[in-house]
Amino acid sequence: MAKLLVKLQRYFRRKPVHFFTLLALYLAAGSLVFLHSGFAGEPTVTGSQRSPGASERLGLPYLGVMQLSRGFKAATMPEVGRRHGPWFKITSKEPVERGKAGDYGSTRSRALRGRSGREKEEDRARYIGCYVDNTRRRTLRGVSFFDYKKMTVFRCQDNCAERGYLYAGLEFGAECYCGHKVQASNASESECNMECKGERSNTCGGVNRLSIYRLELAQESARRYGSAIFRGCFRQPDNISIALPVSQLMLNMSVDKCVDFCTEKEYPLSALAGTTCRCGFPTTLFTLHEREDEQLCAQKCAGEEFESCGTAEYLLVYQTQVQDNRCMDRRFLPTHAKQLVALASFPGAGNTWARHLIELATGFYTGSYYFDGSLYNKGFKGERDHWRSGRTICIKTHESGQKEIESFDSAILLIRNPYKALMAEFNRKYGGHIGFAAHTHWKGKEWPEFVANYAPWWATHTLDWLRYGKKVLVVHFEDLKQDLFVQLQRMVGLLGIAACEDRLLCVEGQKDGNFKRSGLRKLEYDPYTPEMRKMISGYIKTVDTALKLRNLSGVPDDYYPR
Repeated sequence: MAKLLVKLQRYFRRKPVHFFTLLALYLAAGSLVFLHSGFAGEPTVTGSQRSPGASERLGLPYLGVMQLSRGFKAATMPEVGRRHGPWFKITSKEPVERGKAGDYGSTRSRALRGRSGREKEEDRARYIGCYVDNTRRRTLRGVSFFDYKKMTVFRCQDNCAERGYLYAGLEFGAECYCGHKVQASNASESECNMECKGERSNTCGGVNRLSIYRLELAQESARRYGSAIFRGCFRQPDNISIALPVSQLMLNMSVDKCVDFCTEKEYPLSALAGTTCRCGFPTTLFTLHEREDEQLCAQKCAGEEFESCGTAEYLLVYQTQVQDNRCMDRRFLPTHAKQLVALASFPGAGNTWARHLIELATGFYTGSYYFDGSLYNKGFKGERDHWRSGRTICIKTHESGQKEIESFDSAILLIRNPYKALMAEFNRKYGGHIGFAAHTHWKGKEWPEFVANYAPWWATHTLDWLRYGKKVLVVHFEDLKQDLFVQLQRMVGLLGIAACEDRLLCVEGQKDGNFKRSGLRKLEYDPYTPEMRKMISGYIKTVDTALKLRNLSGVPDDYYPR
């Protein structure tokens, strides 16, 4: 070994340029890795822990809190690590050249095998067949994207679903096309013969051939027509010329034409009224809060027999991709806040979403007890400020210790169904803010360990804030989703901001933000064992009792069906 080192030393003395070149490359590689990894802050599980005696003083069930105290001592936060989306872990080492037909004797069986596997794994996307495509006139005419290394069926489906399209098609193993209509004829299944670049077990079309899936979206918010979001059927407002100021007569009316017209005029709402297309903003004259039965709007379009175009009395409303800028301006507080307001929640309870809503509703940035570079890069500029800076309207925190809680003058306490919150946080931990944990994580030891550590914390987090918090406003995540306008008014009121009604209506149209998981990918099974459900049900009852002892409404009914 010593001789080898001496030889290397002599070599680099004779050729110092080589040494400095290698040193520079090493330093450059290290810098790139550091910059790429980013940084994300995590909460710490510190502070006082409950004892049975303290629990009895609160009037809580003794047994439940005894279990909480024992479980909470073992709860520790996960290590901070780099998180990837589900498709970044799949690679293919055998690229397929364009025009190569492959083994036609096995293509049909491979296509069927991949198709049945995908149907079993993703029951919200249904394979409808292999279709002809034309580079001059595409079969699916929405957005498209390519990935010649990591394309998968799910990745294509997920991207099209997020943009509101009804169909996702894969071609040439690496190309993804989205659309609302399939405008071509069927082809033989044997012609869709190319493996996906990111998963060899599935078929991703062929040369000028599309493997097409219909996306069965379950979320109401995902009901769209192409890029336009369906808002519902509404009675025509009294002052329609003021509520929807721009209109156009369209004898050959279709949803596409009206949406395109309002998009061109730069309005976020497109309202179809028979043969008249109207455009405008959601305002106090037209709030979109009182939906009517969709059958009242079920008059066929003159230009498209399979679509409904509303009537003169009942309008069919879509939200275009035009951004409603009335609530998009945000800034730091003009003067330093004298009081610190916490936006407190258990991880996975929707804190980032609530921050997004508060920033739009108030026009001021929110801060954080931690620092998450990915959130800062997505527009949460208060993320970089120290949480005591006083420049932000409220501060995100997951802390639950007495010392940390008493640092704040008031708090909005966001509570979510523990079954949903635990799964959301598990997905974030292993898949990132909008990604998903892999099936190996759900089926492995990670999930049981996670539930054992985090489920007690879900309860103690709420109990601590109810006990030590000053001026605590309790908001249930489920209520915020169902009645955003009213709940957001309550939250903004605690922050001392006069809520502008038009601005809140604007927020309703921009409510999703950049951190919403697709509704397409869901587990096919319940990951909770009977033992887990029994434990969590006990924690739910404890929290419900604590809320009612403070004359607050208990937990929502849907916490209990399990």
